[in-house]
Amino acid sequence: QVQLVESGGGLVQAGGSLRLSCTASGSIFRINTMGWYRQAPGKQRELVATITSRGGTNYRDTVNGRFTVSRDNAKNTVFLQMNSLKPEDTAVYYCNYQQFSGTYWGQGTQVTVSS
Repeated sequence: QVQLVESGGGLVQAGGSLRLSCTASGSIFRINTMGWYRQAPGKQRELVATITSRGGTNYRDTVNGRFTVSRDNAKNTVFLQMNSLKPEDTAVYYCNYQQFSGTYWGQGTQVTVSS
């Protein structure tokens, strides 16, 4: 089993920045992918950004250039730096962890961007 603990959500004005963090613990395998998904009210959960243990990244088109995903492998932690936030970025953001044994989710952290 893998446990994920997220932090860093909150309320910010449009154009502002937030940084999310997620730390994994438990049965960690060195080869894995960590990242972030989000779900707005009435919408499906969608990929925001992911990063492999080797540093390969993948971004949703609408956040590319504004958001940056990074990780600290020594601390099993993934970060999401969100800049130039827009009201449409408002959602619950979920940390995601994938390895050979399965896929795991954090509890979610609310990000609200006011116009």
